[in-house]
Amino acid sequence: FGSWIPLVLIGLPRLYGTWHMVTTGLLQHIGLADNVTDHRLNTRTVYMNPISRFIYWNMNYHVEHHMFPMVPYHALPKLHELIKHDLPEPNPSMLHAYREVWPVLLRQLKYEDYYL
Repeated sequence: FGSWIPLVLIGLPRLYGTWHMVTTGLLQHIGLADNVTDHRLNTRTVYMNPISRFIYWNMNYHVEHHMFPMVPYHALPKLHELIKHDLPEPNPSMLHAYREVWPVLLRQLKYEDYYL
């Protein structure tokens, strides 16, 4: 063993990647309708900084990803520009999205059928 390369290539990405995946992944569906087939109602797009978009492979364009699942990750920003007039307004940041989601989650504790 004696080499740090396995730790750097396998261990470190798990440290910075896991928390990022959880914090970004939760935002994609939480607080939205769950038994509808219109992806504009059960997913959300959240604008992120370039580093987060890279780590998350542009999956922050989540409505677009669900509507057109065969579009590769690198083409999702362009797809968003082409169809954004038919989509709900994206959240401008993760912080904004969490501010929108928390009250919904608290309300769902009492009214489980409540959605944005």
